[in-house]
Amino acid sequence: MKIDRLQELKQKLTDVADLSDIWSFYMDHFADKPEFTDLGEPAYNKYLDAVLHKTCQQMFDRTIKITDFFLIYIAPYNLFHGAFQVQGHIGGVIYFEDIKIGLLAVSADYPPTDAVKYSRFSEIIQLSAPNRNDVYDGLHLRN
Repeated sequence: MKIDRLQELKQKLTDVADLSDIWSFYMDHFADKPEFTDLGEPAYNKYLDAVLHKTCQQMFDRTIKITDFFLIYIAPYNLFHGAFQVQGHIGGVIYFEDIKIGLLAVSADYPPTDAVKYSRFSEIIQLSAPNRNDVYDGLHLRN
């Protein structure tokens, strides 16, 4: 395993249109490699938990139950990755915290086949509304 390929994964996550290519790259180079998973620590991320539930509910168009969600965080690379099950479907997630972009993959069929549903997601930063102390000069909003 070449850990420097994480930068390539991050680039693919932001640029590549075919989500299956991104997921395949992750699976081929990182997912099941003990030397990769051993780099991180078990973690919980409220944002990812919410994304997982909402996205899977949309994917399956019904209320869902997620089980066995095991998330690992590799701090030096700002990477969360993990696996879960949703009503018998196997899933996985990757999320780069520094660029706020991730990818979710869930087997489309039960029992699992090669068919997979994907969803790329990004965290939207909430900006506060301008107030009377902000100045707009026609080009920039300044405090």
